[in-house]
Amino acid sequence: MPRRSKEASSPAPANPAPEAAPRPGPRGVMGDKLKDSAALGFLEAAVKISHTSPDIPAEVQMSVREHIMRHTRLQRQTTEPASSTRHTSFKRHLPRQMHVSSVDYGNELPPAAEQPTSIGRIKPELYKQKSVDGDDAKSEAAKSCGKINFSLRYDYESETLIVRILKAFDLPAKDFCGSSDPYVKIYLLPDRKCKLQTRVHRKTLNPTFDENFHFPVPYEELADRKLHLSVFDFDRFSRHDMIGEVILDNLFEASDLSRETSIWKDIQYATSESVDLGEIMFSLCYLPTAGRLTLTVIKCRNLKAMDITGYSDPYVKVSLLCDGRRLKKKKTTIKKNTLNPVYNEAIIFDIPPENMDQVSLLISVMDYDRVGHNEIIGVCRVGINAEGLGRDHWNEMLAYPRKPIAHWHSLVEVKKSFKEWQGRAASFDSESSCPSPKPPPTP
Repeated sequence: MPRRSKEASSPAPANPAPEAAPRPGPRGVMGDKLKDSAALGFLEAAVKISHTSPDIPAEVQMSVREHIMRHTRLQRQTTEPASSTRHTSFKRHLPRQMHVSSVDYGNELPPAAEQPTSIGRIKPELYKQKSVDGDDAKSEAAKSCGKINFSLRYDYESETLIVRILKAFDLPAKDFCGSSDPYVKIYLLPDRKCKLQTRVHRKTLNPTFDENFHFPVPYEELADRKLHLSVFDFDRFSRHDMIGEVILDNLFEASDLSRETSIWKDIQYATSESVDLGEIMFSLCYLPTAGRLTLTVIKCRNLKAMDITGYSDPYVKVSLLCDGRRLKKKKTTIKKNTLNPVYNEAIIFDIPPENMDQVSLLISVMDYDRVGHNEIIGVCRVGINAEGLGRDHWNEMLAYPRKPIAHWHSLVEVKKSFKEWQGRAASFDSESSCPSPKPPPTP
């Protein structure tokens, strides 16, 4: 009888065991752990947010999630480009806070539109008070100086400019009785030696002068002349008080002066007569690729006489300023015994393009003295933070690179804001780091 095999004789199990699942590899385990940790981190953040402010809208939650995911990314590595060796000396003189690199590290904040609402936050700008003693007081004082009416006519036969002072209106009261004793001084600048004056009108704020004044001047020179009217209040026992002034830069503003033309002007507030210090003409040119700024001093005209002889020995000093601090200075040659010097000299500064918004130029016209200190005739300033023509000239230079831009600039007195700069300039000169210009050799 044949034997059965053990396999055949053994009874089959009732419930066969299921097949074992394959074990995951090491990469799968790590991926699952990372997913679990990221999900747990996001859930913890969501739980914290829900505990603090459970009514946050869905849009805000999405913006917060995007902000968290943005900061988890790796920052990209960037290197600052190497600067030119010509600009290292300039950057060494810059203050530490002025070194601003142009590297973008990718740590941008979310836009304001995506941030949560600012309901309930304090806004300091709503609590700012307007200054009472600021520009409003100055503008009110300027408006209260009144108006003046005069006329101009040119006599071609006698080559004379005829100025007729007609009347003034709504002058401010300078006396205790509520009135003034006004009169007018007339100058034809730049000549201040020829000073003409009206009669004094007693106790009135609306005087009628109706007086003619003659200034002999060739017709070709009228374009370079300015009419200066100074209104004063007469005082018998003390110094006369100045009410205001009017300066007419362009004599041909109303007509060609062939016939009499009546002009009304607002009287500008002033405490003392403004002195005409002269004008300077220079050009500015900037090369962005080379980082080079060229200032060409062309000439000056009608400078103030500083010597007993009625002339001056002028030269021009140009200072490079940054954050109220002088970095460099350069000077022209000295022109002897003249009030209308001609230079045509170029002064060059190496300034990187990224620092052009931080610097300015102070142009000083000086009078050289062999004995004693050199005196300042007048100054002007150009730069992004300058005023009037100084700012416009600078912006025009930046708008038209590689092109010389020339303008006439009026010289003004040294302001109080330059006192600190003068102290630093004096210490700079005492160290003999930049010698003063030498006079030309005498024959």
